[in-house]
Amino acid sequence: MYYVYFLRSESSPGQRYVGFSEDLKARLRAHNAGGSPHTSKYRPWVLSGYVAFPNKQRALDFEHYLKSHSGKAFATKRLW
Repeated sequence: MYYVYFLRSESSPGQRYVGFSEDLKARLRAHNAGGSPHTSKYRPWVLSGYVAFPNKQRALDFEHYLKSHSGKAFATKRLW
């Protein structure tokens, strides 16, 4: 399975992050360990939700969409 996941910062509740992973638990641990420069300053992170896909390309396409202007509006209204 391939996952598009949604993180919310506990230290800065207004900060959110959307990402892609094949191993969701390991990726969350990496974010909380400071392994990503984009998320390290807002640690700790909690998982708000995720969408699982059997197809890698569909998961990557959905992640890309959620990072676009219209995708951010969709996520704010429907996913967060």
